[in-house]
Amino acid sequence: MPQASIADLPVDVLPPPLQKLAEHGVQRRYRTHAMLIEEGDTGGAVYIVLSGRLRAFLADARGREVTLALHGPGEYVGEMSLDGGPRSASVQAVEPTVCVVVTRETVLQHIGADREFALALIVRLIRRARLATESARSMALLDVYGRLKLLLEERAKPQPDGTRCIFERLTHQAIAREIGCSREMVSRLMKDLAAGGYIEVSQGRMNIKGPLPSRW
Repeated sequence: MPQASIADLPVDVLPPPLQKLAEHGVQRRYRTHAMLIEEGDTGGAVYIVLSGRLRAFLADARGREVTLALHGPGEYVGEMSLDGGPRSASVQAVEPTVCVVVTRETVLQHIGADREFALALIVRLIRRARLATESARSMALLDVYGRLKLLLEERAKPQPDGTRCIFERLTHQAIAREIGCSREMVSRLMKDLAAGGYIEVSQGRMNIKGPLPSRW
């Protein structure tokens, strides 16, 4: 796997606390679908994303997957194993991605030496715990359509004409992995929403024309 010197890193995409940590890491490039972390493995390296995107996910013995989060430039993954325990999720590149890889030992030393980074890490872990709570709430209290509606509304960006738009390419399989259902179910719901005039997919982006119905 090709590596590059730290001097060539576009560290300006990183928040200041991460810039300092990145100076102690090694740049690595990953192809689309490359696995960076396998759930259950040991190892404590942290991966700081400089470009591209990573997907954190869980999978069962039958190959079914649930996406936990997507991480882009300025974010990092792998910090959950800093306690020395096994990896809690798998991480895969969803497009060509460049990361700075920092060892567990280096990260722990940096936590002790850099108060700003330590506080940022605590805030990140608190935010992750809250997101996990919200995800559990959605799975327990919302039906499939409710979870789909929530995902679309969270990803949509307001437009000047009053509509909302999702610019990232969301395949039905990717949506199914995020909301915990089958691809067929997502396809049926998306077809119904399009037929009802609520959404329109054009030129690789999804337009939400108005408020989505509260129930389906």
